[in-house]
Amino acid sequence: MGTAGILLFVLLSSLAAGGLAFALLQPRLATEKKVEQRRSLVSRDENDRMAHKAHRDRLQEQVKRRKTIQNSLKDLETRQKERDKHLSKLTLQRQLEQAGMTITAKQFMLMSAGLGIVTLLICLLFGFSLIMTVGIAIVVGFGVPRFIVARARKKRFAKFTREFPTAIDLIVRGVKSGLPLNDTLRMIAGETSEPVKSEFRRIVESQQMGMSITEAVERLYRNIPTAEANFFAIVIGIQSQAGGNLSEALGNLSKVLRERKKMRDKVQAMSMEAKASGAIIGSLPVIVAFLVFLTNPEYISLLYTTDVGKILVGLSAIWMSLGIFVMKNMINFDF
Repeated sequence: MGTAGILLFVLLSSLAAGGLAFALLQPRLATEKKVEQRRSLVSRDENDRMAHKAHRDRLQEQVKRRKTIQNSLKDLETRQKERDKHLSKLTLQRQLEQAGMTITAKQFMLMSAGLGIVTLLICLLFGFSLIMTVGIAIVVGFGVPRFIVARARKKRFAKFTREFPTAIDLIVRGVKSGLPLNDTLRMIAGETSEPVKSEFRRIVESQQMGMSITEAVERLYRNIPTAEANFFAIVIGIQSQAGGNLSEALGNLSKVLRERKKMRDKVQAMSMEAKASGAIIGSLPVIVAFLVFLTNPEYISLLYTTDVGKILVGLSAIWMSLGIFVMKNMINFDF
């Protein structure tokens, strides 16, 4: 056998051995391939199931959170209606507290009665008629003190509205820095200006007496019945029941309140011309009558010395009051 025969024998032997090995190992290789395919399918199915389960859990969590928020909003709406019932019928003592006055309702009534009696004596001293004297005494004794209280309430609410966004910003910075909400409320109760300082002090004192933060903040709206205080109570109520990022919610509330203030100032600036015109028109008859009295008192004396003149003055005062009331409502934008 030559060299070519040996090479051919080796080649044929290698091919035979390779074919025999392939014939023996091919079923096992095919089986392993099928097992690998099954494993990949099972793994992919498992991943799909896990992803589907995670998605289903997220949906359930979102539905649960949505239901919690809806229930919280319904609860807040019910409480809001109850608060509005109490706010629609304010007692005199409640009005004095909202105005920041420390006197009691009994003291206020005694002071009003004393003012009316003094006015009555002064009118009698100057020789006014009995009907006019009684009317002036009732207006001064009953109307003027209540007007002062209403004016003080309005000014206090306006001052609270101006200072309230700054207080909310302090809460946001305190919460972001890691302070608890109660500590930030105490900080506001000790460092801000009135009337925000006293109102937040009441919230802190209510919490110290065992009241929850939601109920304590709701009292803020009862003491300061403004939209800003109501928004703050709603945000705190929802956050305490449904959770969430308190600093982000209060930050958005602060931006909303500042934008409301800008819009209110813009409306007041645009309506200032109409208010000035209304004031001039309303005061013009009184000014003209006073000037005529100074120049020719005999000519205008018929209006307060004769019965017909008194009737005309009374009717004119009624119509002027109605006109001033209508103009005030036309140029008064409250939101």
